[in-house]
Amino acid sequence: MFEKLKEKLGLSNKEESRPSSEEVRGTSINVAAPSKDFDEITSNLKISLIEADVALPVADRISNVLLKKLDDKSIRLKGDRSAVFKEAVRATIKEIAAVSPLDLVDRAEKKSPFVVMFVGMNGTGKTTSIAKLAEMFKQKGFYVVIAASDTFRAGAIEQIALHGERIGVRVVKHQAGGDPAAVSFDAVKHASKIDRSVVLIDTAGRMQNNKNLLEEMKKIKRISNPDMIVLTLDALSGTDTLNQARLFDEAVGIDGYIVTKIDADAKGGGVISLLSETKKPILYIGTGQTYSDFIPFSLDWYLDRLLN
Repeated sequence: MFEKLKEKLGLSNKEESRPSSEEVRGTSINVAAPSKDFDEITSNLKISLIEADVALPVADRISNVLLKKLDDKSIRLKGDRSAVFKEAVRATIKEIAAVSPLDLVDRAEKKSPFVVMFVGMNGTGKTTSIAKLAEMFKQKGFYVVIAASDTFRAGAIEQIALHGERIGVRVVKHQAGGDPAAVSFDAVKHASKIDRSVVLIDTAGRMQNNKNLLEEMKKIKRISNPDMIVLTLDALSGTDTLNQARLFDEAVGIDGYIVTKIDADAKGGGVISLLSETKKPILYIGTGQTYSDFIPFSLDWYLDRLLN
């Protein structure tokens, strides 16, 4: 996980990538170095970040903040220069990517039914993420209803229905080609009769240039009046995750993200850009194929794997 970014930042545990006492992946950190030497360090770092799928404006901010931190420590740099550099990188990313957390379960405890609408492009793992979240809510004692509002494809209805059967939760569905907003309405209506209930609305995967599907998504929002709208993103999409986030936020408004396939993301930079540029929280991350491979996102967790 994140090995390519680790190597680029000089933080890989591989023998050939370990920094010498004078280098962090070929970038000199001289104890008595003037600030112009740190300019070179941060310039090289910015290039490495961009190559690791960090957006240019974010890479700029990280390098600028890191330069100031290294300048402030330039007189005190002693001993393990790699550790000092790692500490500075960690503090800088935490500063740039800090976002107020959002506890989905806590919010669900305060309102019934609690309605979550899921959006995202085909192939991002949206339907599987809904199933994982349904399993999690069920384990916490909620009554869970899934709305099969992706009526665009018959296969999508079958897929979410199969998940519901496996998990043991109610799935409200209509025939393929039906009105997806009507499905979400029926699901919310059903859940409103039951205390401590949660409605998870699946929607069709949208292509970025498909105006009709985007309008359909807006209709579902008007009819179901969701308490939260969650965008599912594939970590392997790299810099495009930020483009997708902006597109969907403009169309319907996004409250948070689920990032899937993060266990397979070798570069690791997309998460930094997503948090830094949108200032919206990543709620959960998918770390595998089973229902239990689904954990709340923590920036500290991410940085531990990035920097250690």
